[in-house]
Amino acid sequence: MDKITAKKTARMADEIEKIFSLSPEIKEAIVKTNREVFVPTGFKHSAYKLDALPIGASQYISSPLTVAKMTEYLFPRGADRVLEIGCGSGYQAAVLSHLFRGVFTIERIESLMLEAKQRFRQLVINNIHTRTDDGQNGWISYAPYDRILFSATAKQIPKRIFDQLADGGIVVAPIEKHGKQVITRFIKDGERIEEEELEECDFVPVLDGIQK
Repeated sequence: MDKITAKKTARMADEIEKIFSLSPEIKEAIVKTNREVFVPTGFKHSAYKLDALPIGASQYISSPLTVAKMTEYLFPRGADRVLEIGCGSGYQAAVLSHLFRGVFTIERIESLMLEAKQRFRQLVINNIHTRTDDGQNGWISYAPYDRILFSATAKQIPKRIFDQLADGGIVVAPIEKHGKQVITRFIKDGERIEEEELEECDFVPVLDGIQK
């Protein structure tokens, strides 16, 4: 990352911190991730604003503030492997790659996955594993995961996702409730799932199947 980009990224992280408290390692992960690479060419001038931006296929790159919050709510410290459902532009996965040894990310829209993979290669990120699939299936071959993050809103978390979560593991997901979306944290405790509502949010919905 060149000096100018590094400065812009650091300034963006400072802007986030004015609104939402960041742990040092998550702030550093945001500072190290070149957001401009994940933003469509026509929106480069807005790359460092705290806004969501369209990326095509009716999808959005989440606001850096939202990415920071979702990452913070995951409690990544001490966790080794994370599964992300809804790769989109790849920005969230890139931030997670600085915090986890293995990042496993699924995207149902093939064109978005191909673009994200190219960005990971460009940035020489080698610990992100990608798959084009319906994310609601999870990714059984690499389970169990210490953390699972939904980057799209769901009506509920499928049981098979909890089955792929390690005991003591955490799922963070936007959940549709009473006509609103609420970021919700689930903690697996043996057979029990503890649930905690965190804050309202706005994400694109989880959809079924794969889009070629």
